[in-house]
Amino acid sequence: MRKSAKWTRLTEWEHWPTYTYYVPLLPFFFMRFLREGHPNHYLTANPGIPYSGNGTESKFNTLSLVQEKYRPKSLLISGENRIDLKKKLKENGLHFPLIAKPDRGFRGYLVKKLDSPEALSKYLKQVTTDVLIQEFIPYTKELGIFYHRYPGQDHGQVTSVTIKQFLKVVGDGAKTIGELIHDDARAYLYADLFTRIHREQIDRVLTNGEELLLSVIGNHSKGTRFVNGNHLINQDLNAFMDRICKPMEGFYYGRLDIKYQDHDLLLKGEHFKIIEVNGIISEPTHIYDASHENASFLNALKTINSHWKIMSRIAHINHHRNQVAYPGVMEYLNNMRWLRNHSQMLKTLNAEDI
Repeated sequence: MRKSAKWTRLTEWEHWPTYTYYVPLLPFFFMRFLREGHPNHYLTANPGIPYSGNGTESKFNTLSLVQEKYRPKSLLISGENRIDLKKKLKENGLHFPLIAKPDRGFRGYLVKKLDSPEALSKYLKQVTTDVLIQEFIPYTKELGIFYHRYPGQDHGQVTSVTIKQFLKVVGDGAKTIGELIHDDARAYLYADLFTRIHREQIDRVLTNGEELLLSVIGNHSKGTRFVNGNHLINQDLNAFMDRICKPMEGFYYGRLDIKYQDHDLLLKGEHFKIIEVNGIISEPTHIYDASHENASFLNALKTINSHWKIMSRIAHINHHRNQVAYPGVMEYLNNMRWLRNHSQMLKTLNAEDI
């Protein structure tokens, strides 16, 4: 008998809440704080991104650090000015389907594929904060690559690769899409989400062998399976990331989410797009592959902590050698208050049927 979704989320650490991964590491954070002598010591890791990418930065502006040829066509729609959308889309070469997401957001909240002007209009009526509109990249493969480079060094290092496997169901000629979702060993955990996404065809019976992709958003909260891809780390991948990241002014530490056609072509710099750049808030997401031979909750904590050590070292160099100033404590506290309120707003909207 299969476990219920609630019991699975409670007993399998891959699905545990974010705080369970970070609260145990707070003593290590405070040790670094005491050693560096400032509570904001880590906020100089990425001088090119406000607060080094703590979640309050603009995705549009951060992605603009990437060379234009490597990023999707994008449009930032402010919460105050939403007139002439059709004209703006045309001017920016954007056509449906599109990807919409909050310009300041995380964990896949409110990231949606929109197939029509009507869907975009509905989305913008309900999501009143600044919204980033991107062209939909049709490549079926996606990686999350964690990279760092110490200031002053010519070469960096990839420390984590996550292969994102999008969930799909395969028809048998008898079961409806809804039944296939509930019968799938992983999809049933996200049954409410997938039922909303496919509500117009949830009772359709897939023919024998017919495949249906349940989500195109490469986020763990959207049902995407994160697979440990660290076997892909080699000199060629490091060189590829150097070519991408070194021209990104003020970026030294974080994860790039990349959609691509073929791995060999990717290493040659062909047929790929960087859809998101994440700074210090990003995770080495390969840790969520609980099926990997080296996977455990303890090893996940060790991996996060080892990345925090790298982040602190980079921040130390930027502050002491490159004279990058620490943000003020009260200034940062105000920024975090805003983030808390903004996060709650996104979480509430995400729970609604948008």
